[in-house]
Amino acid sequence: MAKLYFKYGAMGSSKTANALITKFNYEERGMGVWLIKPSIDDRDGVGVVHSRIGLEAECFVALPETDLLSEFESRREIDAVIADECQFLTPAQVDQLRRIVDEHDVPVLCFGLRTDFLTHLFEGSRRLFEVADSITEIKTICACGKKAIVNARIDGQGKVLTDGGQILIGGNDSYIAMCHSCWKKAIKS
Repeated sequence: MAKLYFKYGAMGSSKTANALITKFNYEERGMGVWLIKPSIDDRDGVGVVHSRIGLEAECFVALPETDLLSEFESRREIDAVIADECQFLTPAQVDQLRRIVDEHDVPVLCFGLRTDFLTHLFEGSRRLFEVADSITEIKTICACGKKAIVNARIDGQGKVLTDGGQILIGGNDSYIAMCHSCWKKAIKS
C-alpha cells in the first residue's frame, strides 16, 4: 500500500541528495519516477533539481496554480512521485499529492524544510504534517555539534537576520543550519 512521505530537515541536511538517490533507486529497478519541484525554487535553474554534492536531474516545475493530480493522471508509467522543496507547495497541491496516494496507490515522497528562518512553518510543510502517513527528520548538525533545527538567514558578513519575507531563495550564502541555542545567541550578539 502506497504512502505519503514527508522527509524534512534543516538547510544542509542533504534533502535534495536523498531525493535524487531515491529517484535513482526506483529507476535502477526499471520503475518510472515523476520528479517535481515548485516554480519558486529557481536557484539552480528552471526544470532541474540540483544538490550541493553535484547530483542533478531534470524535473517538472509546478506553478502555484498547477493541479498536480491532473498532471499526474495525464502521464503514463509513473511508479513513484518525488517532490523536492515541498515546503513551497500550496496546501491544495499537498492535498492533490495525497489523492495520488489514495486514488492511484502510488507512493509520494516529499523532501523539504520544516520551518523558515524565524522558525515558522511553511504552508506546504504544515499541510504535510497534517496529512502525511510517514514523517521523518533528516538530521544535520550545528557548528557546536548539537542537532540543527533552525535555518538561520545570514547577511554577507555572516550576521543572523531576523527580518524579511518568509521566502528568500538561497543556499550557503544566505542560510546556515543552527541549533536553537546558537541561533538565539547569534540574534542577541
